[in-house]
Order: sequence, then structure tokens, then C-alpha cells
Amino acid sequence: MPKFLEMDPAVTIAAQMGEEGGGPVVLINTFVVPPEDADKLLAAWTSDAAIMKRQAGFISTQLHRGIAGSGVFLNYAVWQSVAHFRAAFSNPEFQAQLGAYPDSATATPHLFRKVEVEGICVA
Repeated sequence: MPKFLEMDPAVTIAAQMGEEGGGPVVLINTFVVPPEDADKLLAAWTSDAAIMKRQAGFISTQLHRGIAGSGVFLNYAVWQSVAHFRAAFSNPEFQAQLGAYPDSATATPHLFRKVEVEGICVA
């Protein structure tokens, strides 16, 4: 099972999952493993993603890996709402799957919403 770390110690993922309303959210989750455990992490994430893809409110996901042999992965997943993500994260099938990750892995999940910056990007 991965060790969970907070991306923002002032606002934990647990606090974020308690929020209601507000529309779509983006989960950014970084995983770090020694490069020799990368294949095991990738296999666990693939099974994980298949479970999440079947959950209500799932929109999309994309996994990225650092280049040049890096053991850093970044998952970007879009959900219809915090409530949808919370229900999927609490799903017993998903929770059981966490044991497939290498013990060397750390995971740093955090929820985001788009920000509108005039002339640059839209929300």
C-alpha cells in the first residue's frame, strides 16, 4: 500500500472531500517509487483506473511519468463533483486495490478546480 502524503498540509485531502457543491473537480495525484518498482506501480494504477472508470461521476484520467528513468508519476483525473470522487474513493473495491501498490510508493492526492485568468485561460 502506498504511504499517503499531503500536497498541502494546511488543507488535507480529507478536508477537501468534505466539501459540498461547486461542480467539477480535478484530482492531481503524484506517485513516487524507486524506478525498479515502476512496473508494479503501473500495474496497480491500471487496475485502480479500471475501477474508477466504472464509478458514477468519472469523466477522464491521464497518467504521466517523469522522463529519463524517473520513478515519479502524475495522475490527472476529472470528476463531476467532490461527492462523486468521495463515493468512488470510499468504494470497497477501490480501497482493497490499494494493497496492490508497492510498499515503496508514496501518493500525494489533492483536489483542484479550474481558475479563470482573463486573457489566459477560462474556468
